[in-house]
Amino acid sequence: MLNRGVRLTIFPCSSGCIRHWLRLAVLLFMGPLLINQASAEPLYPIRLVRVADNVYSAIGATGPPTYENGGHNNNLSFVIGSEGVLVFNSGDSYLLAKAFHQAIKQLTPVPVRWVAIENAQGHAMLGNSYWAEQGVTIIAQRDAEAEIKAHGHQALARMLTRNRDKGEGTSVALPTEVFDQRKHLSLGDVEVELINFGPAHSPGDISLWIPAQSLIITGDLAFHQRMLAIFPHTDTAGWISAFNQMAALQPQILVPGHGEPTSVAEARRWTVGYLEFLRAEVGKILENDGDLEDAYDIDQSDYAHLHA
Repeated sequence: MLNRGVRLTIFPCSSGCIRHWLRLAVLLFMGPLLINQASAEPLYPIRLVRVADNVYSAIGATGPPTYENGGHNNNLSFVIGSEGVLVFNSGDSYLLAKAFHQAIKQLTPVPVRWVAIENAQGHAMLGNSYWAEQGVTIIAQRDAEAEIKAHGHQALARMLTRNRDKGEGTSVALPTEVFDQRKHLSLGDVEVELINFGPAHSPGDISLWIPAQSLIITGDLAFHQRMLAIFPHTDTAGWISAFNQMAALQPQILVPGHGEPTSVAEARRWTVGYLEFLRAEVGKILENDGDLEDAYDIDQSDYAHLHA
């Protein structure tokens, strides 16, 4: 157990000197010494936000993936149950997943037994290679699995180009379990549901719902600090419908795909509000026989504060 009253400072020293001082520290404190991950200056520093008693999230950067943030520009979350930990999103790389696992182990001795990925985007699933090595069950919606099979190696190539040495050890690993609309999981004293609300942001989008705590981890169904992305496969009408189905659960705590925990009302303003605005503006252009050039002139200044 971590002795929170002990703070270990390591001064510049040779490797032999460091080993000497560590041995001395163990003798002085007469027990095992656990060094906080932060003291080792990890490749991926992990900042955990406590969302509920048993739910934590490592909040990623709200900007694009870069070498500096190592692709940690989305939220990596986990739920602690009496019989196992469920991780939501495997991370952008093997090393990021490993650092996240180390942070989890500092908080709880309960083992990670499941990883669920919000969709097939690289920062949600490329860490699968680490978790597969740990023997963890990796869960995805069926459409996400198909997307990984079709485009996973392209996502890996893009990540390796950007991350270089930080991508070491990463490979494409497929989910070990898939589902269609809903999957129930018992973590012992915590019951959770993985839910696909229908076509939305990306193929295979899922959210994690904890009914007893009225808490939802939405994945990319909800945005509020980052500008939502629209891809060729995005279904904007379906996204609005999916968001409304999620909101009908009346969650009191919402962890979005990117950014800090928030409320349904705030997420609705910057997700559904933006989608409805964009659909209306594009509709006007089409009614007036406009073209793509006209779409570039849509005034989006009300959303300029959102991170790209």
